[in-house]
Formats: sequence, C-alpha cells, structure tokens
Amino acid sequence: MDRMKIVKLIAAIVICQLAGVIGSISTMSSIPTWYATLQKPNFSPPNWLFGPVWITLFTLMGISLYLMWDQIEKKEAKRSLVIFGIQLVLNIFWSVLFFGFRSPFYAFIEIIILWLSIAFTIFKFYKISRNAALLLIPYIAWVSVATILNYYIWILNP
Repeated sequence: MDRMKIVKLIAAIVICQLAGVIGSISTMSSIPTWYATLQKPNFSPPNWLFGPVWITLFTLMGISLYLMWDQIEKKEAKRSLVIFGIQLVLNIFWSVLFFGFRSPFYAFIEIIILWLSIAFTIFKFYKISRNAALLLIPYIAWVSVATILNYYIWILNP
C-alpha cells in the first residue's frame, strides 16, 4: 500500500471516529444522570459496552469509506459517498436527540431513518465494492439492536 493510500485510510477512519466524538458530546453528561434514571428492558447492554462497540463500528465504517473513496473516479461511488455522509450525520443527530434533548420518541423516529439510510448505503456500496458493503453489516446490526432498545426506553418511560 503506497503512502497516499495509507493517508486516505487514516483520514477516512478519523472522519468516522470524529462523528463518534461529536455524538458523544451530547451523550457523556447524560449517561450518569438522565440515562441512569430511565427504565430499560432487561436485554439492555451494560453501559461500558457501548464505547468499545462504537469505536469498533466507526473504525469499520472508516475502512468502508476508504474502500469507496478509492473508487472515487466512478460516478456511482461519488453518489454513494454522499449517502454515506448523510447517514453519518444522522448517526450524530440521534445522539443529540436521545441524549442531548432527552427525547426517546424523536430519537426513535430518527433512528428508523438512520437505519434506512444505512441499509441504502450498504445497497449502494455493494454495487461498487462488496467488501465496503460487508464492513457495514455489523453497524446496521448494532443499530438494529439500538432501535429496539430505543423503542423500549420510549415505551417504558412515558
């Protein structure tokens, strides 16, 4: 791998990790306070698990982004990268709605849109890079669990 490709790979991972950092600004102060007081379903993962999972997922997203960036000369790849960017912004926005605004209802609506945008991203990526698409499967799986968890938190905390 040449030096420019390594720089692009690192940049892609950093971009995705920055999305996580931005989202965590809303999250961190709410976890020991507001989130701790919420009723949660019995399948709710322990709080310590979320950090390592998201760091891993953002890394996989970054590698996926790099694989698509490497195909940028293809018109379809450019469109797919825009869709990827939209889902990344939606990812951040969910944290703002759920933890920042403390609104499980609006966050639930938003996470459904996020899930659909991830699915669309995977579909578009698959046409260009099967590996880029497959790297996003753990992400949509985790967001699926988060969607169910978000739903139950909304229902359990009227």
